[in-house]
Amino acid sequence: MIPVRAYWRLLSEYLRPQRRRVVLLSALLVTGIAFQAINPQLIRGFLDRASGDADLSVLLSLAGGFMVLAVGHQVLTVISTYLAEQVGWTATNEMRARLADHVLHLDMGFHKTTNPGSLIERIDGDVTTMSNFFSKFMIYIVANLILILTVLALLWREAVEVGIGLTLFAVGAMLMMFRVQKFAMPWWKKVRARSAEFHGFVAEQLGGTEDVRANGAVPYMMFRFTTIVRAWLPEAVRARMGFAALWGTGIVSYIVGMGLVFWLGWRMVGDGRLTIGSVYLIFHYTDMIRHPMDQIREQMGDLQKAGAGIERVQELFARTSNLDTTGRLRLPEGPLSLAFENLSFAYEDDASTGELVLQDVDVAIGADRVVGVLGRTGSGKSTLARLLTRLYDPIEGNLRVGGVSLRDADIDDLRSRVGMVTQEVQLFRATVRDNMTFFDTTIADERLWEVLFDLGLGDWVAGLPDALDTVLEAGGSGLSAGQAQLLALARIFLRDPGLVILDEASSRLDPATEVLIERAVGRLLQARTGVIIAHRLATVERADDILILEGGRVVEFGERAALAADPDSRLSRLLETGMEDVLA
Repeated sequence: MIPVRAYWRLLSEYLRPQRRRVVLLSALLVTGIAFQAINPQLIRGFLDRASGDADLSVLLSLAGGFMVLAVGHQVLTVISTYLAEQVGWTATNEMRARLADHVLHLDMGFHKTTNPGSLIERIDGDVTTMSNFFSKFMIYIVANLILILTVLALLWREAVEVGIGLTLFAVGAMLMMFRVQKFAMPWWKKVRARSAEFHGFVAEQLGGTEDVRANGAVPYMMFRFTTIVRAWLPEAVRARMGFAALWGTGIVSYIVGMGLVFWLGWRMVGDGRLTIGSVYLIFHYTDMIRHPMDQIREQMGDLQKAGAGIERVQELFARTSNLDTTGRLRLPEGPLSLAFENLSFAYEDDASTGELVLQDVDVAIGADRVVGVLGRTGSGKSTLARLLTRLYDPIEGNLRVGGVSLRDADIDDLRSRVGMVTQEVQLFRATVRDNMTFFDTTIADERLWEVLFDLGLGDWVAGLPDALDTVLEAGGSGLSAGQAQLLALARIFLRDPGLVILDEASSRLDPATEVLIERAVGRLLQARTGVIIAHRLATVERADDILILEGGRVVEFGERAALAADPDSRLSRLLETGMEDVLA
């Protein structure tokens, strides 16, 4: 259960920037309460005067006043509803943005173990449950409590017995609702967790539709789908039962309250202590108590759902990155040197078993040098690239880029000065321009065209229906592997980094496209340090140095020309035999 103070902190944090809207919304609600409290008085006056000898003009004035207040209340309701939606969406969108930013800055260990679909549900679905909490909860709770207190005060003024009876009824009903509200929140939290699991599963299976169908795995996937839904159902039923209990409490309370009013009204009219107009007034005020209590009940029901969402969102906010990003040192301009100093690394899954992906790597690479990294699959080649971009930190030793330890480097500066192209290029559902610039609007189109023509993509982009404004599909659907990788190289060109990492960037291209890639890579590596990670010997022909890994250890490092000339070197034997399969 979340303490009340935590709810208040959350409201204050996200509603403070909208204080003017919140104040205006509060004023509208208070005015609406006043209209609701005054109107029954006008009707009571109309009934009492109509049963006597009142002038028609007085009756028309009372009726006109009632109509004005009734219409005014409806207008205020429309305006306050619109304003409340604005407040709610603004607050939840701000929370979504903060949560997405927080998740994007978490370490790769978190993302490796967390399903993307589940994250989407937590960032969007869980936050959506809080929309009403931000837009209406506190204001509506306070406003309706004020309305109830106002009505009770007016009832005390009309008849003390009625005031006492309905005060006890209102207090008892509120206590019952608060007790029932606590019952369902744990179940709503489980429902939100099941929802995240479900959406994560669906996103994963839809992403792999081709493989699922090709391997005849549809029945198995449907079995898993059914299993998740069956586990979800009883938890959803229990949560809904909690909501139904809250709703039933309100209905029973209303029946008890109206029965009390009819009994007291019958007695007091019989004693001559109340007029027909006063009885109507008491009846109407009692009914008015029901409406704010219904709204409070609805708000408490929404709080059950919001509370579960709040707990899950706070759990995600509480998750911290394993990377210390407090470093503020900037890397030097120009080509960047590299130094692996007795570096060892293991992924979280392997750390407990002591299995190291990289072990005692101690290599220095000068600035403006190109090093080719060779090794079997699993030898640690791609892990080197991830360490250089600081997606992970080594568990032992140190890694320096441009003479600066990556732990002390400003991480944003590091990632602007280090560029990486992988075999699996990630493209967004956005324009060609946005995919090249990563949505940076400060880069001129002239610069984009210059880069595109340098890479041999100019004619292709110019031939698209909307040129730079053509929208590409997510994942590069509709593009060849070569076109996607050339766009990825264009991104690096625009950033002008001091270190370029090519992780198997040309391992699945046709010969014609590879010629374009090779030309682009040659231009990209000019006056820059380069790390080329490949499975094929031909890919590293442009390298100045060669680094060969085996089982996470460096088994050979040196100048490519010297190693190629040395008949005892591994590189020489590989070149001699052409056994590239040993690197696969």
